[in-house]
Amino acid sequence: MKHRVSCLAGIAVSAFLALTPAWAHHAIAGKFDPARTTTLRGTVTSVDWANPHVHVFIDVQEGNAILNWAIELESEVDLRRSGWSRETVKPGDAITVQGITARDGSRQAWGTNVVAVATNRRIFTVAPMPARADQTVRPTPRGADGKPRLGPLPGETGYWGMPSSTVLMQSGANVQMDADGILRNIGDVDKVAPFQRWARDLYELRQRNFLKDDPLFQFCMPPGGPRQFQLPYGIQFVEDKARQRIFVFIGSGDHNYRLIYTDGRAQQGQLRGDADNPLYYGRSGARWEGDTLVVDTKGFNEKFWFSNGGLPHTEQLHLVERLSRPDFNTLKYEVTVDDPGAYTRNWSNSWTLQWIAGEELPPYFCQDNRP
Repeated sequence: MKHRVSCLAGIAVSAFLALTPAWAHHAIAGKFDPARTTTLRGTVTSVDWANPHVHVFIDVQEGNAILNWAIELESEVDLRRSGWSRETVKPGDAITVQGITARDGSRQAWGTNVVAVATNRRIFTVAPMPARADQTVRPTPRGADGKPRLGPLPGETGYWGMPSSTVLMQSGANVQMDADGILRNIGDVDKVAPFQRWARDLYELRQRNFLKDDPLFQFCMPPGGPRQFQLPYGIQFVEDKARQRIFVFIGSGDHNYRLIYTDGRAQQGQLRGDADNPLYYGRSGARWEGDTLVVDTKGFNEKFWFSNGGLPHTEQLHLVERLSRPDFNTLKYEVTVDDPGAYTRNWSNSWTLQWIAGEELPPYFCQDNRP
């Protein structure tokens, strides 16, 4: 780790974090203040239909001045899935917005309730992800080699989503977090992982800042490490048997991918990494142990957060991931974290993902949302 952080524990009070409502959302709580509500009525000037967040710009009459406000909403994927589009409102339409305002005092608001004045209809609401339609108990699908297929059967489509956990902590930790990894109680920091002191203090700082510097949502950096298995838009495996590799396509974080090699390089000690070119997804080699694919990955850079919630890591990060498909609809993911630069010992956890049949990964491409 090139920069160390220490003695940060006293920079804020625990009550500040306790004020965050249950719906606090990665970049939302970091950028917008839930204690500062506003109601705005204005005329739409433009719509920026993009990920990670859609923006609607409106002109608002304030005294003798007309000021342009940016209204931030959920992602394009969530809004489109819920029946909305860039045509829902057009320049010239009047809308009323209830929301919370930016912490920095700029003319930005997170829209909690948006109403089209002409129809008095609430718009840009987000529906929850529907449950899987296929609840049939089916056996694990297998390839010609007898190994479990991690991807769809020939002629079918599907991907893995709806993770049973979207946060990462050491097994056995009695810690409550929201879905984005923000601690319910800041006093639980030391329970989350076996931190070295600098890593513990950096993690607490990120928590007290409500994850506002998250590189995934602020700068569209890839979600390396276990985080790719925690995000809302899923993952998809494509096995390339001829070249002994597996593509893992990431449904979030700019729709990029990682490669897992199954040609024996992990066993041959060829995963030392390249000190001149550490990667967001590292270098992965894998082997089958029975019906479990064991993935060994080294060679990470430090430019990403490897979990929701902002757990630190260094370039010494070494992950051992275990992937298994106990039945057709379930993927089990287990990870052991080995990073002597940030933690005092190895630690691990696991969760499951569900098969989303008959669909491709959502078309998520991230646009830099810096103000």
